[in-house]
Amino acid sequence: MLEPRRLAARAAAARMASTLEERVGDTVGYRMRMDTRVGTSTRIEVVTEGVLTRMLQHDPSLDDVGLVIFDEFHERNLVADIGLALTLQSRAILRDDATDPLRVLVMSATLDGARIAELLGGAAVITSEGRAFSVETRYTDRPRAEHARLEPVIAATVRDALARDEGDVLVFLPGAGEIRRVAAMLRESVGAHVAIAQLFGNLPQDEQDRAIAPSAPGGRKVVLATSIAETSLTIEGVRVVIDSGLSRVPRFSPRSGMTRLATVRVSRASADQRRRRAGRVAPGVCYRLWPEHEQHHLVSHATPEILEADLAPLALDLAAAGVREPADLRWLDPPPAAAFAQARELLVELGALDAGGRITALGEHMSRLPLHPRLARMVLRALAPGGEPALALVCNLAAVLDERDLLRGDGAPPDADVGLRLEILSGADDRASPVPGHSIDRDAVRRVRTAARELLRIVAPRENNSSEFPGSSFSTGLLLAFAYPDRIGQRREGGGAGRYLLRNGLGAAFGEPQALSDAPYLVAAELDGKRPESRIFLAARVSLEELETHFAPQIEREDVVDWDDATRAVAARRRVRLGALVLRESALRDADPDAVAAALAAGIARAGVAALPWSDAARGVRERLAFLRHHDASWPDVSDDTLAATMDEWLTPHLRGVRRLDDVRRADLSEALLGRLTWRQRAALDELAPTHVAVPSGSRVAIDYAQAAAPVLAVRLQEMFGLADTPRIAGGAVALTLHLLSPARRPVQVTRDLAGFWRDTYFEVRKDLRGRYPKHAWPDDPMSATATRGTKRK
Repeated sequence: MLEPRRLAARAAAARMASTLEERVGDTVGYRMRMDTRVGTSTRIEVVTEGVLTRMLQHDPSLDDVGLVIFDEFHERNLVADIGLALTLQSRAILRDDATDPLRVLVMSATLDGARIAELLGGAAVITSEGRAFSVETRYTDRPRAEHARLEPVIAATVRDALARDEGDVLVFLPGAGEIRRVAAMLRESVGAHVAIAQLFGNLPQDEQDRAIAPSAPGGRKVVLATSIAETSLTIEGVRVVIDSGLSRVPRFSPRSGMTRLATVRVSRASADQRRRRAGRVAPGVCYRLWPEHEQHHLVSHATPEILEADLAPLALDLAAAGVREPADLRWLDPPPAAAFAQARELLVELGALDAGGRITALGEHMSRLPLHPRLARMVLRALAPGGEPALALVCNLAAVLDERDLLRGDGAPPDADVGLRLEILSGADDRASPVPGHSIDRDAVRRVRTAARELLRIVAPRENNSSEFPGSSFSTGLLLAFAYPDRIGQRREGGGAGRYLLRNGLGAAFGEPQALSDAPYLVAAELDGKRPESRIFLAARVSLEELETHFAPQIEREDVVDWDDATRAVAARRRVRLGALVLRESALRDADPDAVAAALAAGIARAGVAALPWSDAARGVRERLAFLRHHDASWPDVSDDTLAATMDEWLTPHLRGVRRLDDVRRADLSEALLGRLTWRQRAALDELAPTHVAVPSGSRVAIDYAQAAAPVLAVRLQEMFGLADTPRIAGGAVALTLHLLSPARRPVQVTRDLAGFWRDTYFEVRKDLRGRYPKHAWPDDPMSATATRGTKRK
């Protein structure tokens, strides 16, 4: 029988054993991480969900099991979903024999039974209303946590309930921090006959047991709990429930690869579960700290963890079970493809999977450790040759990282240095906190020490598992790097201290200056995953030498040749990289000439073709080609956009040996453009688009092709005497636009019809020119006059 929490598993086993008037470990026992009570006569094992996954990996057929019960399945924990999926696979493949079937029972208070029945292949649905007493629901308009401090509101409501109602009080709060603060307030304001108990997952077992035990005769009890008390547990004597309407859940971001806790509104199903706690033993009252009209705005059910969680443990469990793809299993909600793909990428980076997604020998070892894959990889690295002296340290570190924090306080988060936590762990129990404004969580310290000892017992060689190892060959930061290789950070230059670029390309920073702010390199173990920079909550220093030594296979050496906008030149560098981090960089003097030319061309494309040092001759060639393209699409396109897009074709071959934009003038841009022509086009260029035209005076006048649609011939009017028709180019298809000039080279007429000008307009122009330029000849018959360049005398 699976229970979602350790406390619920112990309580369920104890309840069943008591009905048999036996001890836990006889007919009924339990099994969980670091705590097992079963015997040779045990027929019913209550286990936490991760245990079932390990059992299925070790014995997929579950030969000695006749029935698997998934209790409280509506909580939709990730391990419950994968446990059910693997159990159904084992039943279908290995236990489909009618003489020895593997039976599956899924129990839930609020989940849609029809969906589960369909998943189980049309299983029968058994509904039991159970025994429940009436519960009066009282809504309140008191401000919630998002509007004011939650704790004073809760404390005031508890005092009101103690005065108005009978029985013990169960209060639902988001997390341990709020529980501790409310407890402190109540101890100062309620009578000695009222016991204040706390109930959350990380409490010592004896304190959890006291919270669910009946009150002392003549006394009352207030139990301050997280959502752990929503289901599975019956707390004797509770007749009043106070629901904050809030819960704290993990939220994983596939984009950042980070998980952070978020405080959210409860679902209607959760609110209903909480309300029912008041009617287990007698009629009761439920105070809901929100207005009644907001009840309809709550979501019906909480989002299943599989849709929002870090899927690295799931991906490793599937690989260890021989499942290649999630689609090979039956799921109530399949894991999201993006999150699962990212989880696989992480496992490949950790060495747990090969590139094809198959589990490696290292991955098999990782899957057998009761740790997240990151921490399992870190611990196993210390088992490798050269790492053994770090075993005690790595077990302590893994236990610290598995805990929320050993320091607690109501102010800003404490110093991020994980080394402070390790010092607390190795110090005396009566040691003062090393961080002002924060106290040491003594219960957390005890839990971490126990977990570290158990982990050392599991992983250390038998002959050494009872002794401390002398010193450590690995630093704390290096060990963290084995677990979080994607979060190795390099301090950014400029922009203030404490800002880092992570190996995965994301940014991270400390919220305030602290001892690690000046570290050239660090590893961030805990971040909030926000953009543009995550806040670092837990980290350790690591040296460049350690990274180069232990991550050598992942370090890449590359020659980078690219354009520098500031210098308008190609910069060539040799880089040593670890992901997005540049560990070392030096100038590259023998860069590949082709790469330099390509980078220069790319830089010119970014700067724009107009930035090239065009000579008059090169500009003229381009304009002539543009003219021909305008009138005949078979000629190459020489527009800015096209030249920029085809830089590699026409320009790059001419840039060998050139690094700076200013030096491009050494390249023959005319020849580069002409290289785009076929041999027929090159032969026809001067004929179809000549650079000059011979006019009657004997002058060779340049054609201006700046306007591709209408090239211009600017010539003095006197030099055109005797010419009847407008000069034409492009095989006679295009008439030049004549800009007829005065002797002083000022425009007097623009025309494309020279014959018409002589016939209709010349005589009007002649009157003006004779007055302004009397020394020049202005004949009555320009068609028969001799063209001249100068005055009458000349």
